[in-house]
Formats: sequence, structure tokens, C-alpha cells
Amino acid sequence: MNLLRPLVPLVERAVMGLDRALSRALQPRRARGLLSLLCYCGWGSPGRVELTGRVVLPRTLRPAANADPRWRNFANILRRLLSREIGGVTVHGTLNGVQAQATSDPDGFFTLLFEGADQPFASGWHDAQLTIPGRERTSFARVQIVDDSVCAYGLISDLDDTVIQSDVTSMGRMLFTVLTGNARTRSPFPGVGSLYRALARYNVIDKAAGAADGKSVRRRGRNPVFYVSSSPWNFFDLLWQFLEYRRIPLGPLFLRNWGADLMSGHSTYKHAVIERIFAAYPKLRFVLVGDSGEHDPEIYAEVAHKFPGRVLGIYIRDVNEGKGDERVLHLREDMARIGVDMVLARDSFAAAAHAMALGLITPGELRSVAQSVERALNAPVLPF
Repeated sequence: MNLLRPLVPLVERAVMGLDRALSRALQPRRARGLLSLLCYCGWGSPGRVELTGRVVLPRTLRPAANADPRWRNFANILRRLLSREIGGVTVHGTLNGVQAQATSDPDGFFTLLFEGADQPFASGWHDAQLTIPGRERTSFARVQIVDDSVCAYGLISDLDDTVIQSDVTSMGRMLFTVLTGNARTRSPFPGVGSLYRALARYNVIDKAAGAADGKSVRRRGRNPVFYVSSSPWNFFDLLWQFLEYRRIPLGPLFLRNWGADLMSGHSTYKHAVIERIFAAYPKLRFVLVGDSGEHDPEIYAEVAHKFPGRVLGIYIRDVNEGKGDERVLHLREDMARIGVDMVLARDSFAAAAHAMALGLITPGELRSVAQSVERALNAPVLPF
């Protein structure tokens, strides 16, 4: 296998070249037919919003159900992966009266930038309208706008084997799980929903706001959540439905184009995305959550060094059953020297206990996470 490893980039380039050659031949004919806009989740600040999507030929997918047989789930996965993208299509977008326009690239992707508005966009969730000029159909996309001056902190999380069980440490089990599951049958890790809901809430006592009468004011709001994964954009709808179904806080998903993005390594891609998020919200500090199966500990450690004082804590889910933990423990010592705790957590309760110690969640929220883990594992977690 090691002898063949140098050939992998050459094979990938050959496959990409063949795919693009076929696309160039077929896309003009495809563009004359019915087109569909796949709209992903937009994100940004009050002054600038970015929204990515894709122009493809329509596909038919039945809504996921718990009773769906594995062969049907596999067929739907193939339909997602074998998307028929269209390049050179102009897409027009409107967000709160602000207009933007972009043209899809050879892989069908486009990115709309909404900026230069007379009034800043309000923090919170919004809907953007997308159209293809000359076509009647209107598509809608969710957009999360974050004002980093009013949030307590942000959460950046991996998905595979951090939120959703994917068995990334075993190629065979991972392929079986990913290719034969759906948004209803894929399983989250015990307690992850309760933990993320707690981290996404902030409950701050603001003494300055009540200075006039000597009473403090309790402010409540929502901390933004961002998901960074190596899964392809073709799986966006499946992952979004999974988060909705499991009541895990929604947020922008940063996925990969399994064409061009595969030429860059997993670490390079993920590190670049996290840096973009940090740069977009310079006033915001972050909690980083990942797993020990791949390179999350190293990536997060590099980010903590590059952005001193902006990482509140790092939670690494131990998916290797203790194997290879020496590298994480070594990184934990390195992080301790710059004042950042890297926690190797066996489950969501361990991460929640540390988060409560930092004051990120309340004791009541810790108990909620513990109860969720206990129900899932049918075993006691709390020592009292």
C-alpha cells in the first residue's frame, strides 16, 4: 500500500480531468433543461454575508424514514454523489433587500456575497431568495448572521465521529455506516444534543446594564455554532436533516468539494476554514470540539497558537479506546503552557463537566447532559 501511495494524487487528477472533460461536453445540453438550485446555509456578520450553493439537474429523493431499508438509503447516497452539475449559470440572490449575483463554476458551485447595505444586517437567522434569471422557480436558503459583540463565545465542531457516529477509524465500518444510513437512522453520540444546546445558550449577568438602580441584568441569547467536516457538499441535506431531527443546534456547514478540495489534505482544508471563521469574527472567542480519530487535536492546537487568547477550550472525543492517546496528551501539555485546556473526553458528560467548571454552562445544564448520557447508555453517570 505504501508503494502505491505516491500514485494516489495522479489517479485523482486523472479522474478529475476525465470528469471535467465529460462535464464540458454535457453541460450545454443540460443547461437547456430544468435546473435546480441546491442552497446551503449562509453565514456572515452584520456587514458581510456569504452564501454558497450549487446548480444541478433535479433529483428525486424520498424523505428519510426510520424504516427505510439499507438498499434504499444506498440508492439515495448514490443519487447524491452522482450529481449532474451545471456551470456557467447566473444566479441572483436577495437578502433583506440587498442584491448579489454570481456565476456557477464548472462543478456547479457559486458563492453570493451580500455587502454594502445601507443598514447592517440584524444578528440572527434570515432567509435569502435565489433565482436563475429567465426561470420562474425561486429557492430559499437559511442564513446565520452573527454580531460578535453580543455573543458570549462561538462553537466550532467537527461532525463525523464527533457529533455523528461514523467509525472513521475503520474504513470498512465507516463505508457501511455512511453508505447505508439516512438522516433518521444515523446515530449521534450520547448526550451530544444536550451538550451542544447548552453551549449554544448564553446566560450572562450584566452588572453594567443595571448600574442605575444597583441591580444586575441577566442577558440571554444564542452562541453561534459552526460545523467543519470532510464530508462532501453532496451530503449537505442529509447532515442538515440529521441535526434537525436530533435537535442539535443548527449552524453553517463547511463541507468539501470532492473534486478540487481533495487535492488539498484534510488538515490544510480544515485549518483554512477555521481561520476564515476566526477572521470573520475578531471579537469572538471559541470552543473547539473534535475527535481523536484523525487530526483534530493537531489542527486545534495550531489554531490556539495562531490566535492567542481566543480559544476557550478544546474538547477531543476519544474514539480510539485509549490507543494512540499519547499524541493528544503531549498536545495537552503544550496547550497548558499557553493557558488552553485540551480535554480528552470519553463522552459528552466529561466535556460538559469541564465546560461547567469554566462557567460556559450551568450546573442544571450539566445535569441535563448527564441524564441524556444515562438514558442512552442505560448506566449511571452522575456520582450523586
